[in-house]
Amino acid sequence: MTMIIALAAFVLLAVWLSLMLAPRGAHFDEFAVDVAPDEPRPFGYKMAWLAVRTEDTSALAEFLGLRDGGAANWNSGIGTVYDDALGASYIYITPPVDGWSFVVGLSLPHPVGPAFVDKITPLMQSLGQRFPDVQYFFTYPLIDFFAWARVKDGTLARAFAVNDEGVVWNKGRITPEERALGLRLFELRGVQERQGDTGGELVLYPTEDQVLQIARCWSLDPTQVESLETGDGCGVLATSPSAWCSERRLKKAA
Repeated sequence: MTMIIALAAFVLLAVWLSLMLAPRGAHFDEFAVDVAPDEPRPFGYKMAWLAVRTEDTSALAEFLGLRDGGAANWNSGIGTVYDDALGASYIYITPPVDGWSFVVGLSLPHPVGPAFVDKITPLMQSLGQRFPDVQYFFTYPLIDFFAWARVKDGTLARAFAVNDEGVVWNKGRITPEERALGLRLFELRGVQERQGDTGGELVLYPTEDQVLQIARCWSLDPTQVESLETGDGCGVLATSPSAWCSERRLKKAA
């Protein structure tokens, strides 16, 4: 009997120690996340992200107004924004990698054409007043949506987005990185032997890998962060601000 009691006490002690020593997880309404620091997890395919030149993840989260954010490691954060049920509502700010922090999630504002309020440009310009280099990328081949933009030293240097309806965002000059990939627009106006053409653009659609190549030239290719030599880290997971949601422009009264 004494041996049984001692064995039971040992089991209870082991369980208690495992609970006390285990990494504590942050809890959201739908799920719990792991806060044990881990190595970077790759992302980028079928995803949107901002690359911001800063190593201060907390300052970036605060600047974005993510008040309800909680700690989350790479595995939990990237897993959440890729989750079919959760991805549309959450945003993940990664730990810094080689001087860059990423804001990852499909819930980021997107350039969706003149019928909608432009929310991505003001967001980038606002970030550009605080951080020296801010970049935006979006690639989603299922809907032929590809985009990239860059605000450097507070100035919008380049912004481009194309979807199945054509070009919906085109500001600044085509960069050398785009030209090197053969990405350009062809003016149709004045093309010889074309009849009834009122002008426009013929778009050479980019590929997902080409968007990632631009990211690699400007900052980092997020699909390769796992191979970089960086320490374990923990980022910030938060619900996306409602202000980022798409919003149609109000029609002017006749």
